Amino acid sequence: MKPSARIQACIEVLERTANPRVPMDSCIGDYMRQRRYIGAKDRAAVVERVYSIVRHYARLGWWVEQLNLEDTPRIAVILWLALGEGIDTKRFHDLFDGGQYAPAPLNEAELAIIGKIIGQPLEPASMPLAVRLECPPQYEEKLRGFFGDAFEEEMRAMLGSATLDLRVNTFLMERENVKNSLEKDGVITTATPCSPWGLRCAEKVFLSKTKAFNKGWVEIQDEGSQMIAALCDAQPGMQVLDFCAGGGGKTLALAAAMKKKGRIVAMDNDSRRLEKGRSRYKKAFISDIVEVRPLDNEKNRKWLKRQKGTFDIVLLDVPCTGTGTWRRNPDTRWNTYAPPLEELLQTQKEIIERAASVVKPGGRLVYATCSLLPEENENQIERFLADHPEFSICPPPPELGAPYMRLTPLRHNTDGFFAAVLERADPSAI
Repeated sequence: MKPSARIQACIEVLERTANPRVPMDSCIGDYMRQRRYIGAKDRAAVVERVYSIVRHYARLGWWVEQLNLEDTPRIAVILWLALGEGIDTKRFHDLFDGGQYAPAPLNEAELAIIGKIIGQPLEPASMPLAVRLECPPQYEEKLRGFFGDAFEEEMRAMLGSATLDLRVNTFLMERENVKNSLEKDGVITTATPCSPWGLRCAEKVFLSKTKAFNKGWVEIQDEGSQMIAALCDAQPGMQVLDFCAGGGGKTLALAAAMKKKGRIVAMDNDSRRLEKGRSRYKKAFISDIVEVRPLDNEKNRKWLKRQKGTFDIVLLDVPCTGTGTWRRNPDTRWNTYAPPLEELLQTQKEIIERAASVVKPGGRLVYATCSLLPEENENQIERFLADHPEFSICPPPPELGAPYMRLTPLRHNTDGFFAAVLERADPSAI
């Protein structure tokens, strides 16, 4: 692709995401699947620029307001090229030349805009702090209250892109051996500082051609997500319930920790997502111990009611706002694909109440979110503990937070995660 064609592709992708019904990564995937002729390097360049523009949504929107412009994908691209990439007027004419696959030539109004903004800083002093930090208005007060004096530093750490982390399937291969295998295929990694199973890639890479990926030795999984599974402390021979299993990322981590000995029941309301996990379990050679039970099946709901005091570990990776994943999914700052916060809070409360009874005495209940909001995290656990004195907190290692695990991009270079480990009292041990 010519540089101008890459610009036009960016505009087209942004047009698709302007009124989205699905997350941006899905929109981009659909766009690229319909254009197989776009090469890997061109595809990467287009996606990188699109993500850069979306990561600057509030800041570019501020400029749109200041200049009294129509908020369109084409205008967003023009503003980004001038303010974010610093290109000059001549380069603008080269990119917007009206040729085949190129954007239409710049009109007089657009040239006037470019003349006003070239050489201007992307974040002038008059731009409000919340705009510079890309903080959605509905969350600003909550996040200021939670982060306190560290608000600006914590929020700025969420502006960049996320790391590419891998979880090693240690049931099949040791981490160091996988690291060496990846290096032979040109993928340089380092061991993650917190997760005992993790490798962090030095740069974004295509894993599909590596031996480690095709052999099922690694899965893409943020280190913070790995730590939720690690806090479960699943051991060989245990009975484990992954209640909100989704596509099975944490189910895979739990099964590997159990060395394929024991039993994991994977449940979720979304049977289609749950079914997608089957091929992943098979690839990782752990399908023999995973039992898939969709909750939209009445038979499975009745089965769950009969499981009181059955499981050593119950993991609740509950639906949430996803505010901790803004580095990875910048569009979710502004577009909500999940239910409203109030509805999510009720769902979370219902899930923890529903699942608590199946934890056996001496067993663990692990509640987790990828949210930064105390309402979805500490507040939910404190309410639950007040109603269930038979449960008590098991604090994580101090470097992860106290008395709950609290990970943020600034402190741990992971997505924002929360996890509470609760233990049910064993009457026989008293």
